[in-house]
Amino acid sequence: MINGILFYTFATVLVFAALGVISSRNPVHSVLFLVLSFTQSSALWLLLGAEFLAIVLVLVYVGAVMVLFLFVVMMLDVNAEQMREGFTRYLPLGLAVAFVLVVEIGYVIGFKIPGSPFSSVPEGYPADYSNIKELGAVLYTEHVYAFELAAVILLVAIVAAITLTMRKRPGLKKQKISEQVSVRREDRVRLVKVEPFKE
Repeated sequence: MINGILFYTFATVLVFAALGVISSRNPVHSVLFLVLSFTQSSALWLLLGAEFLAIVLVLVYVGAVMVLFLFVVMMLDVNAEQMREGFTRYLPLGLAVAFVLVVEIGYVIGFKIPGSPFSSVPEGYPADYSNIKELGAVLYTEHVYAFELAAVILLVAIVAAITLTMRKRPGLKKQKISEQVSVRREDRVRLVKVEPFKE
């Protein structure tokens, strides 16, 4: 009973936060709504008994990736009005995808297929069960190449974000290291000999 109430509470907040991500006019507000979405998703993972995935979602996405998104959005000075000019052009496609997702979720909830994993409630795991051990065994044996590929993609994304922030902008002051290293004392300092004062 209490699990059902918690599930619908977290799921409702998650849906409204997701709507806030795509409907907010301010990009910073969209990022903050996305942080709320991730925290609600981690709560749903906790209800499913996947504690490791829940804490990873909070530490990695909320603690690192979202902070990176927030800094990138603030440093790039995104023009929200220019980005929203073509919003209505993609609205039919977005509504079609949303309709398909709603139909699929309704099919899973309303029609329970015999023999499918959705037809029965899964049994609880024993107290000594470790989902971290099971996840690590699967991740580093069957899916090790996908794991390494994801690491390379994240590295490329970080390099691309840094490159975008270092582009030339008007009024931006940059250091010229070669000129600073090759400077001479005679070019910067002028020595003046002052005669001592005599009465």
